[in-house]
Amino acid sequence: MQVETKATTPIDGQKPGTSGLRKKTRVFMEPGYLENFVQSVFDAIGGGAGKTFVIGGDGRFFNAAAIQTILKMAAANGAAGAVVGRGGILSTPAASHLIRLNKTDGGFILSASHNPGGIDEDFGLKFNAENGGPAPEALTDRMFAATQSMTRYFTCEAPDIDLGTTGETTLGDMKVTVVDPVTDYQSLMETLFDFDAIRALFASGFTMRFDAMHAVTGPYATAILENTLGAPKGTVVNGTPLEDFGKGHPDPNPIWAKELMDLMMGENAPDLGAASDGDGDRNMIVGRGAYVTPSDSLAILAANATHAPAYKGGLAGIARSMPTSAAADRVAAALGIKAYETPTGWKFFGNLLDAGRVTICGEESAGTGSDHVREKDGLWAVLLWLNILAARKASVAEILTDHWATHGRDYYSRHDFEGIETAKAEALISALRAALPSLAGQTFGDLTVARADEFSYDDPVDGSVSRNQGVRIYFDGGARAVFRLSGTGTTGATLRLYLEQYAAPDADHSQDPQEALAPVITAAQTLCQMDNFIGRSTPDVIT
Repeated sequence: MQVETKATTPIDGQKPGTSGLRKKTRVFMEPGYLENFVQSVFDAIGGGAGKTFVIGGDGRFFNAAAIQTILKMAAANGAAGAVVGRGGILSTPAASHLIRLNKTDGGFILSASHNPGGIDEDFGLKFNAENGGPAPEALTDRMFAATQSMTRYFTCEAPDIDLGTTGETTLGDMKVTVVDPVTDYQSLMETLFDFDAIRALFASGFTMRFDAMHAVTGPYATAILENTLGAPKGTVVNGTPLEDFGKGHPDPNPIWAKELMDLMMGENAPDLGAASDGDGDRNMIVGRGAYVTPSDSLAILAANATHAPAYKGGLAGIARSMPTSAAADRVAAALGIKAYETPTGWKFFGNLLDAGRVTICGEESAGTGSDHVREKDGLWAVLLWLNILAARKASVAEILTDHWATHGRDYYSRHDFEGIETAKAEALISALRAALPSLAGQTFGDLTVARADEFSYDDPVDGSVSRNQGVRIYFDGGARAVFRLSGTGTTGATLRLYLEQYAAPDADHSQDPQEALAPVITAAQTLCQMDNFIGRSTPDVIT
């Protein structure tokens, strides 16, 4: 192996977002683009000499070629080892587990998560630190700084590594270990859940449909649900990862998983429907005729976690992202444990998990997880739901109804306005920010503002401060609206409007969420002058 030093210059726009760097695939394929960003990671962590990394991704277009580039750059930067998923495949939670299991120095995860894949769609790359979690802001800041002063990167001329067969090989002085992507992850799941109870559930005639959306979770779900837990063959559909996700949008929500939703709302629905996203860290849960919002799912999983062996001793605490509804806070209060509100991005949960302050975390964007890894974990959430259903011997709809009768219902929805001209979206947020001091007491539509602020997070573990994390408007009567620009898109800006209305335990819980939220929608759109700033008031996606 001959190490080569390649001259380069900084490339604009390589600032990592909430989950790494995401761009159009063709951008990543431009000469030097991937290489500059990968070298920025090595530079930011003090070099690669003597270190070992986990490498894998969701199988989207350019995944395999990019892994070969990263392997050669790791070897040229002096890395001692690399652990790679067979075929270049690793779900994000499985990669997090491998980092922790093998005590590596971090890992490169290739994915744009729930974004579409293909040569004309999206690609992404993020670095997870040695705790298995996404790089914290201090590290991503160093990475971005490195991209702005980049003058060279290191690589080598060498044959590609055969990623199709498990086993060990070498690339220069670097040992490359190709592992089965499922084995270690499945072993971890077996320590967390009562697999015997779930087997008995399926043996009793319980039916399920798991839509892997042609994404990375397919092999994991097939191995665990069908081959280990006894779910009938065919329970997992769209289970083969494809480079373009079958030309679909691998986002597990009622819009993009419409076929599953139609099935679950029909006459012959199975007992449970579930889906996961491109890289396997998100999930959707649907019962027969009963959609479970991510906010409700987090709250219900936390309230019932002790049915699973790993959590039978109780929870240390619960954390949620700020846009997620307060449903989990009510569970924490009932359990007498601490609830934490963090900015969006799983990296903000890492310190709380490492410090033992929380056990279960969740985001409104369909991500839930626990302290077993340092990522959200779609299949983990599905298995915990199965464990709860097996223990309680109740349907999803019955569990939902019981939860609302106990804790109240947080009617909740997210409205996404996509592809907005960035300047217009930023102008809307700037105007909102400027108006914050004067909003309290003003009435918009039928609602009066109780208080308004811009969320800032003081990390209770390391003292770091994260500002400008979203504008929050609280209305009298238990309603809330949150405005935030998304950090996961690749074209223009996406404005996300999060809407919430609390209904007490003895209130009406049977309304359609959009009807229950209608006054909040009107007040929020009026307050931010949405039509004036972006020229539209109808969202592209409602979840």
